[in-house]
Amino acid sequence: MKKSIFVVLVAILLLTACGPKASSGPTEVKVMMWGAPEELAVWQSVADAFTAKNPSIKVTMDVADWDSYWDKLNTLYAANTPPDLFAMDAPLFQDWFSRGALKNLQPYIDKSTSLLDGLYPVTLQAYQTPDGYFGVPRDAQTIVLFYNKDMFDATGLAYPDDTWTLDKLREVAKQLTLKDASGNTTQWGFSADLWDMELFWSEAIWEYGGDVISADHTQTLLTEGKARDAWHFIYSMMVTDKSMPNPDESGQFGGDPFDAGVAAMTTMGHWSVPQYSTRGFKYDVAPFPSGPAGRVTSVNSAGFVIPAGAANPEQAWEFIKYVLSTDGQIQTVKLGLAVPAVKSVAESDAYLVQPDFPINQKVFTDAFAYAHMKPVFKGYDAWASAVGDPLIAVWKGEADLDTTLDQIKIAADAILAENK
Repeated sequence: MKKSIFVVLVAILLLTACGPKASSGPTEVKVMMWGAPEELAVWQSVADAFTAKNPSIKVTMDVADWDSYWDKLNTLYAANTPPDLFAMDAPLFQDWFSRGALKNLQPYIDKSTSLLDGLYPVTLQAYQTPDGYFGVPRDAQTIVLFYNKDMFDATGLAYPDDTWTLDKLREVAKQLTLKDASGNTTQWGFSADLWDMELFWSEAIWEYGGDVISADHTQTLLTEGKARDAWHFIYSMMVTDKSMPNPDESGQFGGDPFDAGVAAMTTMGHWSVPQYSTRGFKYDVAPFPSGPAGRVTSVNSAGFVIPAGAANPEQAWEFIKYVLSTDGQIQTVKLGLAVPAVKSVAESDAYLVQPDFPINQKVFTDAFAYAHMKPVFKGYDAWASAVGDPLIAVWKGEADLDTTLDQIKIAADAILAENK
């Protein structure tokens, strides 16, 4: 009798374990990205709209500041508990890809044949590998010229337009640089972050007919030939004219004198639009000034990637598809931080007419026609430091430009060799 009861109990347990279960609710997809706290609300609304259409999937958003984000992500990877999906800064893609940390998205893309057709082609280049795409862009950043309308109005100077050249930029920057009775600069005509390539010096090099790095990423070219002419142009504005604040002076204003209202112009991406729009000055944007070899700007993107060890990759892919849909892209426009990656949305009133940000948004989308992708290669962070750090002394007038460029070439090439 006891044996029979035991058999029945075992059978019940087996049926409970192996038989149909009551629904445990939707699958949770964990998504991580960097950003300000206020961005979480917008992205959560995107996630909620996705879940409304896909009730079997619940998306949980985790937004952190830039440094904390990468620290947390590396910690999760070390514990073998990565999120299902995370945001990728395009220049860092190769470092993550080379570690085998990312899932190949090509099989999913092959089943969604038209998904990438509507994207700006240049935004896809960063995530392409010989085996297919291991990431996709969610938005894009083209670099354009921002200008303070109040400062131009005060001097009676005409606003920048598509006829401007780098020489015109230099000329007007000198006119807009003001000093007090003691000779202290109270307003600079132009400011730009010169540590990283994205905001000014890569564009200047391309516009002078030079290049930043070889196509196979084995040689640093930013010190060669016409590229060096671009550096001398920048030096003339920073050190000779003093129409640009040096790193120490810029640091007194949080690294962005334009934002602080003490610089008349800057080159910047769309991510600064919401912040600039809260300041007490009027501003607008114009195309990046052209150079001797033509007009070129830089384009970068934030993308989405799925970890190789993600728990729910299929559901994560469904969320990516939604973000790249018309509805998803229109919702992300509310952030005001970037240009939609989907061309039809970027060229529609959903993006071009933003009441909270009444600037010429079309300047950003027109820039795709003359944009070069910001270079993406393994070892980017170390290479960028090898370039940006030594130049700080140059901009402060403490080191010779040509000697420093020669030294940069050696150090930067050594980093590329280490990361082959």
